[in-house]
Amino acid sequence: MSNCSHHQQQHHDHPHHHAHEPAAAAANVKPAHLDDAAEAIFFIQKMDCPTEEKLIRERLGNMDGIAAMQFNLIQRELTVQHRLPSVAPIVATLNALDMLPKVKRDTLDASVSSISDETVSFAIPARKWYLLGCAGAAALASEVCAWSNGDDGSLIVIALALLAIAIGGLDTLKKGWIALRHRSLNMNFLMSLAVIGAALIGQWPEAAVVIVLFTLAEMIESLSLDRARHAIAGLMALSPDQATVRQHGVWTSMAAKDVALHAEVQVRPGERIALDGIITQGQPSINQAPITGESMPLNKQIGAPVFAGTINGNSAFEYRVTALQSASTLARIVNSVQQAQGQRAPTQRFVDQFARFYIPAVVSGAILVALLPPLFWHAAFHPWLYKALVLLVIACPCALVISTPVTIVSALAAAARRGILIKGGIYLEQGRRLKALALDKTGTVTYGKPVVTDVQVLTAQENSTPLLLQAAALAQRSDHPVSSAISAYQQSQGDATALPDVAQFEALGGLGLKGIIGSSTFMLGNHRLVHELGMCSEALEARLLALEQQGKSTVILCCDGQAQLLVAVADSVRANSAEAIAELRQLGLQVTMLSGDNPHTVRAIAAQVGIDDARGDQLPQDKLQAIGQLIAQHGHVGMVGDGINDAPALARAQIGFAMGAAGSDTALETADVALMNDDLGKIGEFIRLSQKTHRVLRQNIAIALGIKALFLGLALTGESSLWMAVFADMGSSLIVVFNGLRLIRC
Repeated sequence: MSNCSHHQQQHHDHPHHHAHEPAAAAANVKPAHLDDAAEAIFFIQKMDCPTEEKLIRERLGNMDGIAAMQFNLIQRELTVQHRLPSVAPIVATLNALDMLPKVKRDTLDASVSSISDETVSFAIPARKWYLLGCAGAAALASEVCAWSNGDDGSLIVIALALLAIAIGGLDTLKKGWIALRHRSLNMNFLMSLAVIGAALIGQWPEAAVVIVLFTLAEMIESLSLDRARHAIAGLMALSPDQATVRQHGVWTSMAAKDVALHAEVQVRPGERIALDGIITQGQPSINQAPITGESMPLNKQIGAPVFAGTINGNSAFEYRVTALQSASTLARIVNSVQQAQGQRAPTQRFVDQFARFYIPAVVSGAILVALLPPLFWHAAFHPWLYKALVLLVIACPCALVISTPVTIVSALAAAARRGILIKGGIYLEQGRRLKALALDKTGTVTYGKPVVTDVQVLTAQENSTPLLLQAAALAQRSDHPVSSAISAYQQSQGDATALPDVAQFEALGGLGLKGIIGSSTFMLGNHRLVHELGMCSEALEARLLALEQQGKSTVILCCDGQAQLLVAVADSVRANSAEAIAELRQLGLQVTMLSGDNPHTVRAIAAQVGIDDARGDQLPQDKLQAIGQLIAQHGHVGMVGDGINDAPALARAQIGFAMGAAGSDTALETADVALMNDDLGKIGEFIRLSQKTHRVLRQNIAIALGIKALFLGLALTGESSLWMAVFADMGSSLIVVFNGLRLIRC
């Protein structure tokens, strides 16, 4: 009965926030200061690179009425919180930037003609590939003509180069002009400057090749990003579009999105389940791997939950729908992962900040390279201007800034496929830093389904039935597992007597339950409650100690100044708890158990699973204090609970883990990391994924900067050309993108 009380005391509708970060990032919700702001979501057709994101951020960030913005580069979505009378000024600004915006949702105007996810297309039109092929042929022909006649400035060479630039590079030049107008030093401006500069010094073939290669690089990069995008979309595709629904007594196939709440749905053998629900007929075996990552199918009984996207075994069954398709567990997982993409991880914030100074520094360096040698050393102007143009191409930061979001999104998608829902890149990166982990006992280390083992009357009254009815009357008001065990035991006794009414029911924080039955005040609580009430005699203490040393939890019913009934319950340890805890210790974590149960039971359970630091009689404030102590000792600490209990401790820890979050709205909202099933081993998987993600991020930064440093040296020594610099930029971008995409297969 350790935690039976504070279920009722937590405000379950509000996610917890960490003190060390903005509330919006912690809870993935709109901050309080934006509550009065309208929200609009745009699909930005031409936002496929951090360059466009930066330009949009600079323009909208200076607009009156814009309160906040969140970018989802992978999905090409922009969410704007604003205090404008309409979204028209935002759309006009985005159109002026040639971003081709479409409104997906507008809370200010519910009647706005919005677009659905199905109408959004990320595909590159075939016409664009055809035009690029023609541009490439013209650029190659220009290079061949220049090589054959030795004249880069002949009319045929210039004509072919201009044709290549017109067909394959106008879009880049247009973006460069927009960037110049808005004083934004971005990739398109640098590339446009390099191409125009090459043409001005007579390097027409090279100007054509550079613009074509750059356009090709952008298109290949866009295709590469599709893999990360499809990793998220593939999750939602697990849910079938059709469901077999009972209508007027007849089974009819209909679109899953149109199925109403409480509808009766039939699932045939081998079919995927279309919506969340509760089984009403049949005993199927369900493969829940798409939701929980469990490798083995689970046998389900009537009344058990089923989830959209999971797979039925060899027997048909029927279930009642409990959530619309848009609100299913699978849909919430996908939505959470998509929202997490908009939260910048620490590495991404560092890279973005670095790029802000990197580009101006390289541009300034290019200007100095072009001017200083001719002015001070009387060197020829054209060769040094050419070197400066090469530097401008090298300055393009695309490989650097695109590597982080692709890596983070790939890792988030991989984790979701394994039943680990991570609420943002910040938690993904922090996972590798955890040095200590605090575990709740019930439902985390144990199954959380205790059963009554002993019932002892503590008064002269020999018949336990009336006292058990009174205990069950209080217990049925609580959703704690121990309370459920008492209720179930009373029902199993075959006593048809109705439970007495309870008046003035009250939850006693971390101690138990209190209520008035008849004219007497009853309290049902733990060992600590009996001590605080002064009702713990030596004889009772001996009984409690004997049971607790067996690993049993004890609950005492008190009334009229004395303890009257003793109920002992026992919970079984999860099969993989000892193995999971051993793995966590191998990863270097100090594991502590914090439980509201009595210390003897807690130590007995801890001994079975290999935990040395086990603390019992922990009230919510005690757990909060314990987390503070662990943080002082170890720095980075995680807390594992069920997402409802232990909210103060979950909020205080750097990362709060919720066990068994599938089907639980509260757990999905409150946790930083939600483990969709009850497998404690998922925490080890999360930490290893965090470590691997960090390695990939460091590799990508090293690759991007290393290649640029190499070509910077080659440019200054005159060993690099413009097209070589473009190849290097394109190559480094593709390398880091594909390196980040490796995480999808984790």
